[in-house]
Amino acid sequence: MKHVVKIMVLLVAISACWIGLLQTSIIPRSHTWLLPIYFVISLGCYGLLMVGVGLMNFPTCPQEALLLQQDIVEAKEFLKRRGVDVVSE
Repeated sequence: MKHVVKIMVLLVAISACWIGLLQTSIIPRSHTWLLPIYFVISLGCYGLLMVGVGLMNFPTCPQEALLLQQDIVEAKEFLKRRGVDVVSE
């Protein structure tokens, strides 16, 4: 629940800043209307960046890889016993 509250507070704060900029003449009105679009695009770029960083730092699990290879061998043997032709490279 805390995460939802943080997101809502952030959205309210951003909305308040945006409405404040619309009310004042600090930024031209034509630019102010585009701020939500810039925000969404920035959020998308941030998301892509985080996915890229996560992929670059993806942990390798050698123990899990060995277990997976054992499972593959067991599955091939099981299928051969059932009469399914399994081609191994």
